[in-house]
Amino acid sequence: MLCLEPPQCAPSTRTATTEWGAGMGKRTSDVCHVVTMQLVLADGTALPVTAELSYAVNDPYTVRAFFSAPNSASTWLIGRELLSKGLLSTISSPAGKGDVQVWRDEDPSYALLSLNGVEGNALLATPAIAIERFLASTVALIPFGDEGARMDSELTDLIAMLFTA
Repeated sequence: MLCLEPPQCAPSTRTATTEWGAGMGKRTSDVCHVVTMQLVLADGTALPVTAELSYAVNDPYTVRAFFSAPNSASTWLIGRELLSKGLLSTISSPAGKGDVQVWRDEDPSYALLSLNGVEGNALLATPAIAIERFLASTVALIPFGDEGARMDSELTDLIAMLFTA
């Protein structure tokens, strides 16, 4: 899913707390890693792309990926579980069936992300270890399978706030 608000990690950080504007206020990311990726072009050449992967405990199912290159930028919302399953997938059976697909390259030290949107398509390659480290940082905050419990408390807090407003 494409979205417009970039997270803005500090370039040298691997884990940080950042904020970005959203339609209903500010959101905070609890993990933000800057990852260098390669945009793979149709002729096989590659262009460098910087990706800021951010994760917020108040949105535990979602990773925000802000991609920037010299002449373009976009933000995508990607399921955290999709990224994790993608590291175990292959080109013949990638994780994801919609706009985002993830799989390991023939060289298993690389992961590939395919993004398909109204503005076009992109194939990005990155060292798989970068995705693994990012996911490990998110799991340290909320293990896979515990997202629902976190969302229950967030919803309870939101409902209480609505009734006291």
